[in-house]
Amino acid sequence: MQLQAYEGYFENGHFYTAGQRVQIPERQRVHITIFDDFAAENQNIRAWQSFLAELKNIDDEPLAEFERVKFREAEI
Repeated sequence: MQLQAYEGYFENGHFYTAGQRVQIPERQRVHITIFDDFAAENQNIRAWQSFLAELKNIDDEPLAEFERVKFREAEI
């Protein structure tokens, strides 16, 4: 028997951990602990999702390549 433990939150009939919904097989034996505090909505995840979605909408031409510069060490 392989045991697995998850920490997350329950919302709209689904269990979420680390921003991912966990699928639990039907008739799976589980042990649930309900804590008296509430999970805060992760603003970072929603902000990144929005940012990445907006990046897909950018229709600009790619930038030209910059001139390569060689640096050398100088003794000080």
